[in-house]
Amino acid sequence: MSDELLTREEDGILIITINRPEAKNAMNKAAAEGIAAALDKLDSDDDLRVAILTGAEGTFCSGMDLKGFLRGESPSIPGRGFGGITEKGPAKPLIAAVEGYALAGGLELMIACDLVVANSGAKFGIPEAKRGLAAGAGGLMRLPDQIPHKVAMELALTGNFIDAARAYELGLVNRVTDGSAMEAALELAAAINANGPLAVRVSKQIIEDSRGWSHDERWKKQSELLPQVFMSEDAREGSLAFAEKRAPNWKGK
Repeated sequence: MSDELLTREEDGILIITINRPEAKNAMNKAAAEGIAAALDKLDSDDDLRVAILTGAEGTFCSGMDLKGFLRGESPSIPGRGFGGITEKGPAKPLIAAVEGYALAGGLELMIACDLVVANSGAKFGIPEAKRGLAAGAGGLMRLPDQIPHKVAMELALTGNFIDAARAYELGLVNRVTDGSAMEAALELAAAINANGPLAVRVSKQIIEDSRGWSHDERWKKQSELLPQVFMSEDAREGSLAFAEKRAPNWKGK
């Protein structure tokens, strides 16, 4: 893995850091490949329950590396999308920890994550139109799913930024902190880790997939996924642990 993308593990949490501070963590091919590989590891390693995506030295991601773009380099992974995530994310939860700017492709990376924690000084936007481009890595499609339609339209057509307080007000961000976004993201990840991993994974799957289900098929499709949770060893362990007033010993099966 390139040193432009760093990973480390901490108590079942995979921390993924875009490490291109000299370029404001602009996304290039090497970093995108690194993110895709890290998320493959997240899903394949039973010891990992959740991941956090962040950027080095006070910036989340300023978007696509335009110098690489002019060289003909694409920071998109086939089947996975921009940054290795915008088209297909991991089965396990992914949290964005945002400091500084999450702009253009950086915002698209952020909104591809399941949860977002941001420092109060963070800024967000899709300013592609200012450069004669468009937010084609999910911004134009995902933003209207996550914030009001007219607000998404304004962000896309003006290219203007919003601050963390406004992003929180709109529901684009889960938590805003005056301190370290990473510390707040680790707290959120720990809260997820305390729960049954199978229950967490299937809950995420249903929330994501059900947006494409028709009203008539929702209950049927959910009923096809839930038995693996309710009939699992973890379901029994959770009930026993509650009765015995102890922490559960999850097995993920």
